[in-house]
Amino acid sequence: MSQFTNPLEVEVIDDYKFKVITSFIYYVGVKGSENYIVVKKGFKTDFASVPRVFWNIFPPHGKYAKAAVLHDYLYENAIHSKQYADDIFYEAMGILGVPQWKRWAMYKAVKLFGKGNY
Repeated sequence: MSQFTNPLEVEVIDDYKFKVITSFIYYVGVKGSENYIVVKKGFKTDFASVPRVFWNIFPPHGKYAKAAVLHDYLYENAIHSKQYADDIFYEAMGILGVPQWKRWAMYKAVKLFGKGNY
């Protein structure tokens, strides 16, 4: 099963921007697999890019925060494809225990509105 290696540690830059202060790895498949993503120390994120009107249901940081940082990293660096990044986001939210309905809604939102550097 896919998994993260360590907790998400960030430093606040301002109200809506954060910097990763400890790199973390997301293993795709099983821990120790050769398919992994390293989110590097110093990466800047806004967690989930959710319009303010939806923050009551989907706050920018929640149980899915680490998955959102991973997704931002994939988008920012155009790793693999947009489809891959969106699928990893969905999978990672499941690993973090995000309820199915919320994973589906956030996945559909990035599929429709996410752009990244692709």
